[in-house]
Amino acid sequence: SEVIRGFLLSGMPCPSSCPPGLLALMAPGLALLATFSLPSQAGDRRALPVEKPPGVKGRTLILLDVNTKSPVRIISENFLSLQLDPSIIHDGWLDFLSNRTVLQHPSWILCLVTMLAWSLNDSLCRDLCAVKSPSAAPLSSGSDLAISLFSFPFAVDIVRSDIALDKQKGCKIAQHPDIMLELQREKAAQMHLVLLKEQFSNTYSNLTLTARSLDKLYNFADCSGLHLIFALNALRRNPNNSWNSSNALSLLKYSASKKYNISWELGNEPNNYRTLIGRSVNGSQLGKDYIQLRSLLQLIRTYSRANLYGPSIGRPRKNVITLLEGFMKVAGSTVDAVTWQHYYIDGRVAKVTDFLKTRLLDTLSDQIRKIQKVLNTYAPGKRIWLEGVGATSSGGMNNLSDSYAAGFLWLNTLGLLASQGIDVVVRHSFLDHGHNHLVDQNFNPLPDYWLSLLYKRLIGPKVLAIHVAGLQRKPRPGRVIRDKLRIYAHCTSYRNHNYVRGSITLYIINLHRSRKKIKLAGTLRDKIVHQYLLQPYGKDGLHSKSVQLNGQPLAMVDDGTLPELKPRPLRAGRTLVIPPLTMSFYVVKNVNALACRYR
Repeated sequence: SEVIRGFLLSGMPCPSSCPPGLLALMAPGLALLATFSLPSQAGDRRALPVEKPPGVKGRTLILLDVNTKSPVRIISENFLSLQLDPSIIHDGWLDFLSNRTVLQHPSWILCLVTMLAWSLNDSLCRDLCAVKSPSAAPLSSGSDLAISLFSFPFAVDIVRSDIALDKQKGCKIAQHPDIMLELQREKAAQMHLVLLKEQFSNTYSNLTLTARSLDKLYNFADCSGLHLIFALNALRRNPNNSWNSSNALSLLKYSASKKYNISWELGNEPNNYRTLIGRSVNGSQLGKDYIQLRSLLQLIRTYSRANLYGPSIGRPRKNVITLLEGFMKVAGSTVDAVTWQHYYIDGRVAKVTDFLKTRLLDTLSDQIRKIQKVLNTYAPGKRIWLEGVGATSSGGMNNLSDSYAAGFLWLNTLGLLASQGIDVVVRHSFLDHGHNHLVDQNFNPLPDYWLSLLYKRLIGPKVLAIHVAGLQRKPRPGRVIRDKLRIYAHCTSYRNHNYVRGSITLYIINLHRSRKKIKLAGTLRDKIVHQYLLQPYGKDGLHSKSVQLNGQPLAMVDDGTLPELKPRPLRAGRTLVIPPLTMSFYVVKNVNALACRYR
């Protein structure tokens, strides 16, 4: 569905003036576009020349070393980005983006954030979010666009820019009384039921996006230091099935008149157009549509050099790969990055045990290879964005996709994408009607928010290769051994002034139901380590929506202040003990790694 596709916020490095708070969550140390380390299965499995510590059985100890001489990948500073779901227009949350608490949240993410915008379509409205998500219900727009009224399908992405966050003079920051927030939550709950009904029945109501709504969206991005990526409606078609750009041109002219700094995209999940509008668009025609959009942008001085992204295809099944191949033949050189989407589970049938399945975690790697194969054929070196990603589709499930358990998929996604050279990942979403978001309707951070915040603060763009011994069992004939212990390594973020350059950060996912012991070897041996261990907080276990860091529960100090994320220092040479079913970060200090000394 592609009507209001969405806003994508892709953050650039946060300036020193980034305000604290939720927006500041991903500030420098939390640039949304963070780097990932190689998964353990991608690392060299040769045995390390390290003697077994006396009294320790070899089978119980994992030996870990990292290649510190040179990185295997260098990912974008904006690697981790966020989305806003188009439903925020429909259910009223758009009016609350100017709330002080909300503006504070993105600043942490804004350092590198992609915010899912929505796309307004003639008949759908899911395209606004730069990253089209199957969970975002398509909403149809009203009549043709008037000068002051935009009622057409489009999508928006927001990427962090170099705009200073202290630029509050022109920013409209609102203070909403508690009663207004309570009424809004009631309205959103009712609208959530409506959207679910529409999704299941595959019939959607109309949605009109006004110029005022666009102004609010841009104000949010600008005041948060984000860059907006807007996905235009591709569902408006001429009788010959070519793209009808009249509505888009009106939007471009309006945005240019306001001097809005926006990048662009066209459509959302073009492989689903037949279901949405009763006619399909093949890759060749889609490529011609993008060339047409590029020509429109070049006619408008403000956007003559604007970035253009696409085609935002769905999961790369056979028919989708065929569509991508046709698109790349015609318009491969027209787009600045190729975009696609991935959702792991149907949110309507998900169970907590699904998030622990290694087979599910590994599905993303197969999808990446399919996309890369096409690009290597038609546009070698072209950047790839995973522009829509979430644990579940269909809006997710309460106490599952917004719980601690969903973090296993999210952290592993970051690691896999970084290790396989994906330039940007856009998380669906920051705030919406479903349960895939990072912030709840009280603007309180959910588990994946804290996970993303730690990632942004600790993980740098340089990905390092790891060497592991003692991790895998000997495979049985005909059986694939899938790692339940996932280990990734990066240079520590150079924006984190608590650590000198040359330090290394490990992040580890333990899906085992028993603790695992890791002994640092080689260049990491006998170094002081700072531990950041995330565990569920409260009696709900893996279903919990609260987390604790090193045993201390995490919560906002006030509407605009994040808590201090304190590490637990471990003495030099100490074995790392990884509790069962946990996620953790370990900063190995003062390694003086050659790969990490310079930016």
